[in-house]
Amino acid sequence: MSGILYVTGTPIGNLSDLSPRAVQTLESVDFIAAEDTRVTLKLLNHFGIKKPMVSYYEHNKRERGEIICSRIEQGENCAIVTDAGMPCISDPGEDLIKLCEERGIQTVVIPGPSAVISALAVSGLETGRFTFEGFLSVNKKSRNEHLHSLKNEHRTMIFYEAPHKLPATLRDLYAAFGERRLSIVRELTKIHEEVIRTTTKYAAENLSDGSLKGEFVLVLEGAPKQDEEELTLEYAVETARKLIESGAKPTDAAKQAAQITGYKKNEIYRELL
Repeated sequence: MSGILYVTGTPIGNLSDLSPRAVQTLESVDFIAAEDTRVTLKLLNHFGIKKPMVSYYEHNKRERGEIICSRIEQGENCAIVTDAGMPCISDPGEDLIKLCEERGIQTVVIPGPSAVISALAVSGLETGRFTFEGFLSVNKKSRNEHLHSLKNEHRTMIFYEAPHKLPATLRDLYAAFGERRLSIVRELTKIHEEVIRTTTKYAAENLSDGSLKGEFVLVLEGAPKQDEEELTLEYAVETARKLIESGAKPTDAAKQAAQITGYKKNEIYRELL
Protein backbone atom coordinates (compact mmCIF):
# COMPACT_ATOMS: atom_id res chain seq x y z
CA MET A 1 0.00 0.00 0.00
CA SER A 2 1.38 3.42 -1.00
CA GLY A 3 2.44 5.90 1.67
CA ILE A 4 1.75 9.62 1.98
CA LEU A 5 3.75 12.78 1.37
CA TYR A 6 3.19 15.31 4.17
CA VAL A 7 3.86 18.91 3.09
CA THR A 8 5.00 20.29 6.44
CA GLY A 9 5.41 23.95 7.36
CA THR A 10 8.37 24.87 9.58
CA PRO A 11 9.21 28.05 11.55
CA ILE A 12 10.41 31.12 9.65
CA GLY A 13 12.52 32.16 12.65
CA ASN A 14 11.03 31.43 16.06
CA LEU A 15 11.17 27.68 16.73
CA SER A 16 8.15 27.97 19.05
CA ASP A 17 6.01 28.44 15.94
CA LEU A 18 6.32 24.76 14.97
CA SER A 19 2.83 23.38 15.58
CA PRO A 20 2.13 20.29 17.72
CA ARG A 21 0.70 18.61 14.61
CA ALA A 22 3.91 19.30 12.68
CA VAL A 23 5.98 17.84 15.54
CA GLN A 24 3.76 14.75 15.57
CA THR A 25 4.11 14.40 11.79
CA LEU A 26 7.90 14.66 11.84
CA GLU A 27 8.01 12.08 14.62
CA SER A 28 5.74 9.63 12.79
CA VAL A 29 7.02 9.63 9.19
CA ASP A 30 9.60 7.15 7.96
CA PHE A 31 11.89 9.80 6.48
CA ILE A 32 12.14 13.54 5.80
CA ALA A 33 12.96 15.30 2.52
CA ALA A 34 14.79 18.50 3.46
CA GLU A 35 16.03 21.49 1.48
CA ASP A 36 19.17 21.64 3.67
CA THR A 37 19.60 18.68 6.01
CA ARG A 38 21.90 20.72 8.29
CA VAL A 39 19.20 23.32 8.91
CA THR A 40 16.53 20.68 9.44
CA LEU A 41 18.79 18.73 11.80
CA LYS A 42 18.92 21.74 14.14
CA LEU A 43 15.11 21.84 14.16
CA LEU A 44 14.82 18.11 14.81
CA ASN A 45 17.41 18.25 17.60
CA HIS A 46 15.50 21.09 19.27
CA PHE A 47 12.43 18.85 19.51
CA GLY A 48 14.33 15.63 20.21
CA ILE A 49 13.32 14.03 16.91
CA LYS A 50 15.56 11.50 15.17
CA LYS A 51 14.69 10.64 11.59
CA PRO A 52 16.62 9.73 8.45
CA MET A 53 16.73 12.56 5.93
CA VAL A 54 17.10 12.90 2.18
CA SER A 55 18.33 16.19 0.72
CA TYR A 56 15.96 17.62 -1.86
CA TYR A 57 16.79 20.98 -3.44
CA GLU A 58 16.88 22.80 -6.76
CA HIS A 59 19.91 21.04 -8.27
CA ASN A 60 18.99 17.45 -7.39
CA LYS A 61 15.20 17.61 -7.45
CA ARG A 62 14.77 15.51 -10.59
CA GLU A 63 16.86 12.56 -9.38
CA ARG A 64 15.80 12.76 -5.73
CA GLY A 65 12.15 13.27 -6.64
CA GLU A 66 12.08 9.87 -8.34
CA ILE A 67 13.77 8.25 -5.34
CA ILE A 68 11.40 9.85 -2.84
CA CYS A 69 8.30 8.85 -4.83
CA SER A 70 9.54 5.29 -5.23
CA ARG A 71 9.99 4.95 -1.48
CA ILE A 72 6.51 6.35 -0.86
CA GLU A 73 5.03 3.94 -3.42
CA GLN A 74 6.64 1.11 -1.47
CA GLY A 75 4.70 2.12 1.62
CA GLU A 76 6.90 4.68 3.41
CA ASN A 77 5.54 8.02 4.63
CA CYS A 78 7.61 11.15 3.96
CA ALA A 79 7.50 14.73 5.23
CA ILE A 80 8.90 17.41 2.94
CA VAL A 81 10.21 20.55 4.66
CA THR A 82 12.00 23.68 3.54
CA ASP A 83 14.52 25.68 5.58
CA ALA A 84 11.80 28.11 6.68
CA GLY A 85 8.07 28.37 6.09
CA MET A 86 5.82 26.40 3.78
CA PRO A 87 7.53 24.10 1.30
CA CYS A 88 6.52 24.31 -2.37
CA ILE A 89 6.11 28.13 -2.29
CA SER A 90 8.99 29.63 -4.31
CA ASP A 91 10.59 26.27 -3.57
CA PRO A 92 11.54 23.14 -5.57
CA GLY A 93 8.99 21.17 -3.53
CA GLU A 94 6.51 22.39 -6.13
CA ASP A 95 7.98 19.85 -8.56
CA LEU A 96 7.67 17.01 -6.05
CA ILE A 97 3.94 17.73 -5.67
CA LYS A 98 3.52 17.58 -9.45
CA LEU A 99 5.41 14.28 -9.55
CA CYS A 100 3.19 12.87 -6.80
CA GLU A 101 0.13 13.93 -8.77
CA GLU A 102 1.42 12.16 -11.88
CA ARG A 103 2.04 8.96 -9.91
CA GLY A 104 -1.16 9.02 -7.90
CA ILE A 105 0.57 9.57 -4.53
CA GLN A 106 -1.54 11.11 -1.78
CA THR A 107 -0.38 14.46 -0.39
CA VAL A 108 -1.46 15.97 2.93
CA VAL A 109 -0.65 19.52 4.03
CA ILE A 110 0.46 20.32 7.58
CA PRO A 111 0.03 24.14 7.63
CA GLY A 112 2.70 26.31 9.17
CA PRO A 113 4.16 29.82 9.17
CA SER A 114 4.27 31.72 5.89
CA ALA A 115 6.41 34.81 5.33
CA VAL A 116 4.05 35.97 2.56
CA ILE A 117 0.91 36.01 4.69
CA SER A 118 2.67 37.18 7.84
CA ALA A 119 4.21 40.19 6.06
CA LEU A 120 0.92 41.08 4.38
CA ALA A 121 -0.91 40.95 7.71
CA VAL A 122 1.37 43.54 9.34
CA SER A 123 2.01 45.67 6.24
CA GLY A 124 -0.80 48.15 6.81
CA LEU A 125 -1.79 47.81 3.13
CA GLU A 126 -4.91 46.33 1.54
CA THR A 127 -5.19 42.59 2.28
CA GLY A 128 -8.44 41.69 0.50
CA ARG A 129 -6.74 40.95 -2.83
CA PHE A 130 -3.02 40.42 -3.36
CA THR A 131 -0.53 38.79 -5.68
CA PHE A 132 2.69 37.00 -4.68
CA GLU A 133 5.51 37.75 -7.14
CA GLY A 134 8.36 35.83 -5.46
CA PHE A 135 11.95 36.90 -6.13
CA LEU A 136 12.71 39.31 -8.96
CA SER A 137 15.19 38.07 -11.53
CA VAL A 138 18.82 39.18 -11.30
CA ASN A 139 18.74 39.53 -15.08
CA LYS A 140 18.05 43.21 -15.76
CA LYS A 141 15.89 42.62 -18.85
CA SER A 142 13.76 39.95 -17.16
CA ARG A 143 13.44 42.06 -14.03
CA ASN A 144 12.29 45.14 -15.96
CA GLU A 145 9.78 43.08 -17.95
CA HIS A 146 8.41 41.60 -14.74
CA LEU A 147 7.99 45.00 -13.10
CA HIS A 148 6.52 46.57 -16.24
CA SER A 149 3.91 43.81 -16.44
CA LEU A 150 2.72 44.82 -12.96
CA LYS A 151 2.44 48.56 -13.56
CA ASN A 152 -1.38 48.47 -13.77
CA GLU A 153 -1.84 45.77 -11.12
CA HIS A 154 -4.46 46.98 -8.63
CA ARG A 155 -3.85 44.27 -6.05
CA THR A 156 -1.27 44.55 -3.29
CA MET A 157 1.99 42.98 -4.49
CA ILE A 158 4.35 40.91 -2.37
CA PHE A 159 8.01 40.21 -3.21
CA TYR A 160 10.78 38.25 -1.52
CA GLU A 161 14.24 39.82 -1.52
CA ALA A 162 17.73 38.93 -0.32
CA PRO A 163 19.75 41.55 1.60
CA HIS A 164 22.47 42.00 -1.03
CA LYS A 165 19.88 42.73 -3.75
CA LEU A 166 17.62 44.99 -1.68
CA PRO A 167 19.25 48.36 -2.58
CA ALA A 168 18.84 47.81 -6.33
CA THR A 169 15.30 46.49 -5.87
CA LEU A 170 14.18 49.53 -3.89
CA ARG A 171 15.48 51.81 -6.63
CA ASP A 172 13.86 49.66 -9.34
CA LEU A 173 10.47 49.72 -7.58
CA TYR A 174 10.48 53.51 -7.50
CA ALA A 175 11.58 53.72 -11.13
CA ALA A 176 8.87 51.29 -12.25
CA PHE A 177 5.91 52.38 -10.11
CA GLY A 178 6.59 55.96 -9.06
CA GLU A 179 5.65 56.92 -5.52
CA ARG A 180 3.50 54.36 -3.76
CA ARG A 181 3.18 53.03 -0.24
CA LEU A 182 5.67 50.28 0.57
CA SER A 183 6.16 48.12 3.65
CA ILE A 184 9.61 46.62 4.14
CA VAL A 185 9.21 43.66 6.49
CA ARG A 186 12.45 42.16 7.73
CA GLU A 187 13.56 39.30 9.97
CA LEU A 188 10.02 38.03 10.59
CA THR A 189 9.57 36.29 14.00
CA LYS A 190 13.26 36.84 14.84
CA ILE A 191 14.86 39.07 17.46
CA HIS A 192 15.28 42.02 15.09
CA GLU A 193 11.85 41.80 13.44
CA GLU A 194 10.88 45.15 11.98
CA VAL A 195 8.14 46.63 9.79
CA ILE A 196 9.16 49.79 7.95
CA ARG A 197 6.03 51.45 6.54
CA THR A 198 7.28 53.95 3.99
CA THR A 199 7.02 54.89 0.30
CA THR A 200 8.94 53.74 -2.74
CA LYS A 201 10.37 57.24 -3.14
CA TYR A 202 11.67 57.50 0.42
CA ALA A 203 13.01 53.93 0.34
CA ALA A 204 14.87 54.49 -2.93
CA GLU A 205 16.40 57.75 -1.73
CA ASN A 206 17.12 56.91 1.92
CA LEU A 207 17.09 53.14 2.48
CA SER A 208 18.99 51.81 -0.53
CA ASP A 209 22.50 52.30 0.86
CA GLY A 210 22.90 48.68 1.99
CA SER A 211 22.50 49.44 5.70
CA LEU A 212 19.38 47.28 6.10
CA LYS A 213 20.26 43.69 7.01
CA GLY A 214 18.34 40.45 7.18
CA GLU A 215 15.78 38.60 5.07
CA PHE A 216 13.08 40.75 3.51
CA VAL A 217 9.50 40.66 2.32
CA LEU A 218 8.40 43.75 0.37
CA VAL A 219 4.70 44.60 0.32
CA LEU A 220 3.80 47.16 -2.36
CA GLU A 221 0.61 49.13 -2.81
CA GLY A 222 -1.29 48.34 -6.00
CA ALA A 223 -2.06 50.85 -8.73
CA PRO A 224 -4.85 53.31 -7.93
CA LYS A 225 -8.08 52.27 -9.60
CA GLN A 226 -9.17 54.38 -12.53
CA ASP A 227 -12.59 55.97 -12.44
CA GLU A 228 -15.06 53.99 -14.52
CA GLU A 229 -15.39 56.75 -17.10
CA GLU A 230 -11.61 56.71 -17.63
CA LEU A 231 -11.57 53.01 -18.46
CA THR A 232 -12.18 53.52 -22.15
CA LEU A 233 -11.63 50.96 -24.87
CA GLU A 234 -8.62 53.01 -25.97
CA TYR A 235 -7.16 52.64 -22.48
CA ALA A 236 -7.75 48.88 -22.63
CA VAL A 237 -6.03 48.60 -26.01
CA GLU A 238 -3.09 50.72 -24.84
CA THR A 239 -2.75 48.47 -21.79
CA ALA A 240 -2.61 45.44 -24.09
CA ARG A 241 0.01 47.12 -26.31
CA LYS A 242 2.24 47.76 -23.29
CA LEU A 243 1.96 44.10 -22.30
CA ILE A 244 2.95 43.06 -25.83
CA GLU A 245 5.97 45.37 -25.67
CA SER A 246 6.95 43.50 -22.48
CA GLY A 247 6.91 40.20 -24.36
CA ALA A 248 3.31 38.97 -24.00
CA LYS A 249 1.53 37.33 -26.94
CA PRO A 250 -1.33 39.43 -28.39
CA THR A 251 -3.98 36.94 -27.22
CA ASP A 252 -2.52 36.85 -23.68
CA ALA A 253 -2.16 40.64 -23.63
CA ALA A 254 -5.81 41.06 -24.65
CA LYS A 255 -6.89 38.64 -21.93
CA GLN A 256 -4.90 40.46 -19.23
CA ALA A 257 -6.13 43.86 -20.42
CA ALA A 258 -9.70 42.53 -20.27
CA GLN A 259 -9.20 41.45 -16.66
CA ILE A 260 -7.84 44.90 -15.76
CA THR A 261 -10.42 47.04 -17.57
CA GLY A 262 -13.56 44.91 -17.79
CA TYR A 263 -13.73 45.06 -21.60
CA LYS A 264 -14.19 41.83 -23.56
CA LYS A 265 -10.99 40.10 -24.68
CA ASN A 266 -12.20 39.74 -28.29
CA GLU A 267 -13.09 43.42 -28.44
CA ILE A 268 -9.58 44.43 -27.33
CA TYR A 269 -7.91 41.88 -29.62
CA ARG A 270 -9.90 43.13 -32.62
CA GLU A 271 -8.74 46.72 -31.96
CA LEU A 272 -5.15 45.54 -31.61
CA LEU A 273 -5.25 44.06 -35.08
